[in-house]
Amino acid sequence: MIKLLDKSVADKIAAGEVIERPVSIIKELLENSVDAGAKMIIVDIKNGGKTYIRVSDDGIGISNDEVETAFLRHATGKITSLEDLNAINTLGFRGEALASIAAVTRLKVLTKRREDSVGTKLTIHGSKVVSKETTGCPDGTTFIIEDVFYNTPARKKFMKNDGNEAGKITEFVSKFALNYADISFKLINNNTVVFATTGDGNHQNTIMSIFPTRDYANLIEIKHEENGIFVYGFVSNPGLTKSTKQGQIFFVNGRIIDSKIIEKGIKLGYKERVFSGFPISILFISLNPETIDVNIHPNKREIRFNREKEVIDAIGNAISNSIFKTEGISEFQMPKLSEKVEIEQTYEPEYIKTLKTEQIGIKKVLQEKKPVINDEFSIEPPYNRPFVFDELRIVGYVFNTYIITEDQNDNIYYIDQHAAHERIFYEKLVNNYLSENKISQPILIPIVINTSKSFYNKNRDWMGILDKIGYNISEFGENTFLIREIPENMSLTEAELFVNDFIEAVNQDEVIDNNIVIDKLITKSCKNAIKGNNKLSESEQLVLLNTIKNCINPYNCPHGRPTFLKLSKSDIEKSFHRK
Repeated sequence: MIKLLDKSVADKIAAGEVIERPVSIIKELLENSVDAGAKMIIVDIKNGGKTYIRVSDDGIGISNDEVETAFLRHATGKITSLEDLNAINTLGFRGEALASIAAVTRLKVLTKRREDSVGTKLTIHGSKVVSKETTGCPDGTTFIIEDVFYNTPARKKFMKNDGNEAGKITEFVSKFALNYADISFKLINNNTVVFATTGDGNHQNTIMSIFPTRDYANLIEIKHEENGIFVYGFVSNPGLTKSTKQGQIFFVNGRIIDSKIIEKGIKLGYKERVFSGFPISILFISLNPETIDVNIHPNKREIRFNREKEVIDAIGNAISNSIFKTEGISEFQMPKLSEKVEIEQTYEPEYIKTLKTEQIGIKKVLQEKKPVINDEFSIEPPYNRPFVFDELRIVGYVFNTYIITEDQNDNIYYIDQHAAHERIFYEKLVNNYLSENKISQPILIPIVINTSKSFYNKNRDWMGILDKIGYNISEFGENTFLIREIPENMSLTEAELFVNDFIEAVNQDEVIDNNIVIDKLITKSCKNAIKGNNKLSESEQLVLLNTIKNCINPYNCPHGRPTFLKLSKSDIEKSFHRK
């Protein structure tokens, strides 16, 4: 027999879609506080929020005759018609949050508008109003939530221990507060202040209040607008990454979200410059609300962009235009042990001859050329040169790996010979890839490449890519290809290994794009470059310095590791307590 559910049962089921754990409650209440125009918000929790949550704000408050209505399902002051959904600028709008919270907790709300002489105190247990009375209270609204899921034991047992739940709350409130530098936030856990922000409108001050570490102190500010999409935020230089995505925090029109599209934009902005891990990226994105859909998930953590490519491009350009300003040069600091990267140590003495005869410089016109297939492939020049290379002079050489130089402004630069030479070789390979005039060398005995039947029957776009690198490759019978010319800068063995690696990568990817080319050129440049612990003469050090200055991007190896580390005289004096 089919029948309507009892209202109390229906409310609890609906609440389960919105309220998963204590942090879900705090999320909804904070969004309401911001929508209410609050300039000060205090979050106080005990036992991971399971037994006690208090959220206070100084917003507009709720009138006495509307307090009870606010706890009814689908009661909202944010939308009145279907058309309003296309232009939502508030954080909460569906009218389910307060009803859901009230359904599974013991709740009290104290609220007062500025124009009212007294406030209202409403008590609700499990959706049922226990009492309503007038009371004296400050302007704004305070929610006191107790005994989360007290009447839904099936939900209650899925909550984690106090520390785990408190950690989720701290993470969320920290991220939420980042977006509102003009609002003062305070988080209290078991009577201890976790953090407090000033609300002075300065995003950098807010970041340091929440993440008071050196990594966040040296972030690069970005600001960019294109196609009606405004991107603002702070990112780390390419040499500073995290092992997880914890440092990547995104806001769209004020709402904290997760987004693969934004992650693609970050990847585009850094391109090949990130060695490993995830750059810190705190991004605030503003765009026309009619171009996004925020109602595709109950907790509104995910959104859909109608103009995905434009969003990706705007983020990518915002980052790439900024990360090579002066702030983009890596400051000298000891790397964490977990971030140490091992690179194969092999030595190829031919590099000296190549280094002395090649002056690398990729012409700007080449950046405008497009490869045979897919996205444009180029090395973008730094937005601004942080120093004049001609002012550097070599003053030392340590560990047979690092060249020490100084400039005229009391700064020392440590140059990693392997990373620097990697960059030189990489740009040389890219130059050849982009150039109309290929420099190939014929070989006496052609290289025979045998492939699987499935690969042989693939689309032959990959052959065009190899042709642009400098190969002359053609079909030679069933499942076989023949190479008669190889790139001028590769040995016979290197050329064959490169092709085999390239074909393997193509075989594993259904879509052939420049990521494969980039990956293989980076690998090639790494193998060709001089390694650490291989001593250079003074003349060889000078040649390396004079060559890398002509690179489009002399500041990072193709993996993203810094080629230069900067140490100022002031830093040294502080270390010796002279300042």
